[in-house]
Amino acid sequence: MTFPHRVGDELPPLEIPVTRTLIVAGAIASRDYQDVHHDAELAREKGSPDIFMNILTTNGLIGRYLTDHFGPTAVLRKVAIRLGAPNHPGDVLRLTGRITDVRAGEPAEAVVHVTGDNGIGRHVTGTVTVALPQKGEQGA
Repeated sequence: MTFPHRVGDELPPLEIPVTRTLIVAGAIASRDYQDVHHDAELAREKGSPDIFMNILTTNGLIGRYLTDHFGPTAVLRKVAIRLGAPNHPGDVLRLTGRITDVRAGEPAEAVVHVTGDNGIGRHVTGTVTVALPQKGEQGA
């Protein structure tokens, strides 16, 4: 199977409003109960202007970005991300991606360089290997 994209192809951007609810829900869903992800007063006491998103929520949003683009059969084989500027409530996270490698085979795979920016800078940078199993191949 060949991958439906070529090296250099850009994925359309995805803009995600960073709400207080998204930050808190993501932290709770990933069992990250650090106060900086849900308590604005304690986050300020620790030097942050407000609560901020945890890495697991960012990781999940990158997964959503790629599976929204490549479809429900896409499998994330490897995710390697690094955080930068924090995501605070009221901002917008803008995810972009570019194909950096394509591998034919069963399943076909691509490596996608992903970045995410918000109003204060680069929130996340990383690479994700995405596989596209043929129909009928579950979790290949």
